[in-house]
Amino acid sequence: MKRSAYIAPLILTGVLIMCTAPAAAQSRWSTEKANAWYSQQPWLVGANFTPSTAINQLEMWQAETFDLATMDRELGWAAQLGFNSMRVFLHHLLWQQDPEGFQKRMDQFLATAERHGISVMFVLLDGVWDPNPQLGRQRDPKPRTHNSGWVQSPGAEILKDPARHDELEGYVVGVATRYRNDRRVIAWDLFNEPDNANAASYPGEPKDKPELALALLKKAFAWARSVNPSQPLTAGVWHGNWSDPDRMPAIEKYMLEESDVISFHSYTPIQVTRKQVEALKRFGRPLLCTEYMNRQAKSTFDPLLGFLKKEKIGAYNWGLVAGKTQTIYPWDSWKKPYTAEPAVWFHDILRKDGTAFDPKETSYIKKVTGRN
Repeated sequence: MKRSAYIAPLILTGVLIMCTAPAAAQSRWSTEKANAWYSQQPWLVGANFTPSTAINQLEMWQAETFDLATMDRELGWAAQLGFNSMRVFLHHLLWQQDPEGFQKRMDQFLATAERHGISVMFVLLDGVWDPNPQLGRQRDPKPRTHNSGWVQSPGAEILKDPARHDELEGYVVGVATRYRNDRRVIAWDLFNEPDNANAASYPGEPKDKPELALALLKKAFAWARSVNPSQPLTAGVWHGNWSDPDRMPAIEKYMLEESDVISFHSYTPIQVTRKQVEALKRFGRPLLCTEYMNRQAKSTFDPLLGFLKKEKIGAYNWGLVAGKTQTIYPWDSWKKPYTAEPAVWFHDILRKDGTAFDPKETSYIKKVTGRN
């Protein structure tokens, strides 16, 4: 075929590429853009969600154990509490195993959440608990042990080898591209507690984990920004002195300087949480508390939830329905044996039949969310 015959198809192809490709990679949102986005949102209130039938992210999402009926039922209970958003963990191995099937199940979950009036914040990577994730049948819960089967993403094997970090680019870019304009996805949490040493449960993590995690986190931000999502990016600070940059771990400082909206974890009494909030307000950006509520440390809905609403800080407590994650048991259950359900639950709100651990507590939640 003559060269001139290629001209029209090439022009058409170029037009299609220009129409469908995202614009040049964006930089961090300005404070004005972040606050304008937040002003359009309702007060975001909800939980970190894993269905009671799943021990971890893999069991939640793998085709063989994907339990949409339970998700539907439990998200319905969340809506009855007045919750309108959920923080939900993904895993890179699910993408590597079957990206199309994984995204199909994500679509089903998002459609179910939307029916209940619930938006979703997806968490792409995680630095906490088991550093050796594997696909397939997940182990049974260790009796009465907090999060005995939760797995990291990517885990130690990839994290400790910077040459392998780029293996995650396809996952981050692929998922973010698919949902970058999806109204059901409220935000992207790129890396949960990336430098957590897991010393009490999985000793032997790389000694330079903070440095390795920071290197990967920087790439994750770059990858996610390359697709220009309409939703904000964040990574939540969880330890260190946030009021003093000179005393702050390097990775926490980076999180605060790179996130479009500031997210943080607080399992402390309200007096401490107030100080944390004051330290973070100086950034002038929307605040999301993406983990809180540890009853045994006096981090309780009453008064924390009311305080967070008053400050218009997004509020995602840990856990909704008690189940295979066993987060009704404290962190110290890894070292201290428990023979029965604790009198005061550590996390979670409801039992598997939908009844409340503490009816006074759920009544307070509904009062704050306006469901009473």
